[in-house]
Amino acid sequence: MEKITELLQYFFSGLTNGSIYALIALGFSIIFNATAIINFAQGEFVMLGALVAISLFSLGLSLPVAFILAVVLVTCMGLMFERLAIRPARQTTHISLIIITVGGGVLIKGLAMLFWGKDAFTLPPFSGQEPLMVAGATILPQSLWIMGLTIVLVAGLELFLHFTLFGKAMRAASFNPVAARLVGIRVSQMVQFSFGLSAALGAAAGVMIAPITMGVYDMGTMLGLKGFCAAVIGGLGSSIGCVLGGLVLGVAEAFASGLISSGYRDAFAFLILLLVLFLRPQGLMGFRNKRAS
Repeated sequence: MEKITELLQYFFSGLTNGSIYALIALGFSIIFNATAIINFAQGEFVMLGALVAISLFSLGLSLPVAFILAVVLVTCMGLMFERLAIRPARQTTHISLIIITVGGGVLIKGLAMLFWGKDAFTLPPFSGQEPLMVAGATILPQSLWIMGLTIVLVAGLELFLHFTLFGKAMRAASFNPVAARLVGIRVSQMVQFSFGLSAALGAAAGVMIAPITMGVYDMGTMLGLKGFCAAVIGGLGSSIGCVLGGLVLGVAEAFASGLISSGYRDAFAFLILLLVLFLRPQGLMGFRNKRAS
């Protein structure tokens, strides 16, 4: 019975981290669908979400208001990033654009270090710290918030993309940019909006995880890499695949940390990525990039 409780504890921890990875992976997927590039600055938007929310809360704003304003401000930063860094170089190769996102991520992290310093900051949990008991295992209320809000955000994103005019325009622009232009869709506007939407998801992930991991200027690097791993594992470009990849990665990491050693936590994530690339390059959901076919 004690062993089952221990395994259940690992599972709950994995679901919490997996939910965050899923949101970050969705950000990668949105931009990949719109531009066919990988935005390696995505993790820095997670970091900005956490630190901006912490700063707003320290100024006396309530936690919900700080959450919403942080997401809005980081969304604007995502829109500016596309306008100032990506759009001027849109005629270059995809490799060049990817390198630009890497450089942009380094720049954002450096500016964050100058503004917030190297100290770690904390954000209070959304609804207390008293752990809940489930079959002998404990789960923090913040973990429930993370999983619940992830479900809401993923469902809202799917509804937006499939049942709103703007969402359908975004999907049309990603499927066939030329045809989208012919029917009057401004593809450049859709690409910019995809960066804003991606930044919003990253910011939300950062605010939700800040009460557990705290916010620090370099927190986005590893989270971004884990989100990228989740996106590739699930199937880059597939929303459902990204969610599945995030949960698989989070749970696998938790079990590896608990049953083997926490020192292998990060290495295990990249080992899973390599195995998927070798055995099923299109990801678990079988998505194949239409641009490569």
